[in-house]
This record gives sequence, structure tokens and C-alpha cells, in this order.
Amino acid sequence: MGSGIALGLVIGVVFGLFVFDNMAIGIGAGVGIGLAIGIALTAGNGAEEKDE
Repeated sequence: MGSGIALGLVIGVVFGLFVFDNMAIGIGAGVGIGLAIGIALTAGNGAEEKDE
């Protein structure tokens, strides 16, 4: 579970820095987006494992 959220955080920070020119805003928004992505990936992986 932690790996999906960590991956989301990394994606979020990088995405935020590129989309927003302001580092503080970019990291803030990026981490929020990244957490959502990470949780979604974790939930998807969990669902796949349970189906098997």
C-alpha cells in the first residue's frame, strides 16, 4: 500500500513543478494530485489481488 502512495507523491511533486512555475504551489497541488493517483493505484492493485 505504501509503495503506491509513495509513487503518487513522487509523480505529484514532479507534475506540480512542471505544471505550476511556482515551486510552493506546484508541490502543494502536485502532492495532492499525486496522493489521489497513489491511492487510486493502490486501490486498483488491491482489487486485482482480491479478484485472483
